[in-house]
Amino acid sequence: MEQIEHMDPSRRWSVLSVILVDDEGMIPIQRACFGKHEPTDVISLAYDPMPPDFDVYSGEIIVNVQRAYEVGSPNGCSRELALYLAHGCQHLTGISDDTPIQRAKMRRRENAWLKDADLQGLWTNLMGEKMSSSEP
Repeated sequence: MEQIEHMDPSRRWSVLSVILVDDEGMIPIQRACFGKHEPTDVISLAYDPMPPDFDVYSGEIIVNVQRAYEVGSPNGCSRELALYLAHGCQHLTGISDDTPIQRAKMRRRENAWLKDADLQGLWTNLMGEKMSSSEP
């Protein structure tokens, strides 16, 4: 959240819920939000401020853990999950990925965030992958 607050300092965030689902759980959410009948990797929902805090935003990021497991390589599921979270955070700020240029810009920002988070050990082993014998 700190990263997205830097992107738009006028928005203060109070609550961010992260909801973990599988394909079956994602389909009704995708249908209700976008009218699509297939699962997706992540959905972000930002909510406008409400009284009494008219300048404080909240949101939800719904993450498809099954998709992260299936798409991530055997040892890359945690990174894939972290990528979905980073992607969802950008969508909370209103950033779009509708064009190839927008997608590339988002991906560069996501990779930078993940690199920084990796240096801090924030996403390593989120999905409980088995560590190789050379890793601690």
